Amino acid sequence: MAYRIVFTENAIADYEELDARWRATIRDAISIHLTHEPRKESKSRIKKLKDVKHPEYRLRVAEMRVFYDVDGSDVVVLAIMTKEKTDQWLEEHGEK
Repeated sequence: MAYRIVFTENAIADYEELDARWRATIRDAISIHLTHEPRKESKSRIKKLKDVKHPEYRLRVAEMRVFYDVDGSDVVVLAIMTKEKTDQWLEEHGEK
C-alpha cells in the first residue's frame, strides 16, 4: 500500500526555505522512506517519538529532521528543520 504524502502549510514553508540541494535530498528521503512503510522504525532513520503523541514520528536525513504523523493512508508532514532546532520545536508544538 502506498501512502499519500501531505504537507502542512508550515512544512511547505520549511521546505521552500531550504536550498535546492536540501529540497532534493528531503524529497527523495520522503519518497523512499515514507511512501510505503512510514511506521517501520530503524536505528538511524525513522523513530517513533516517546512521551509525545503529536508528532508521532521523526525521519532523520543527515542533519535535517522531518516530523510527521500517520493518519490512515496519509503521511502528514508537519515540519522540516535542522537537528539543532528540534528540542525547541517539540517543546512548543509537541503534544504530550
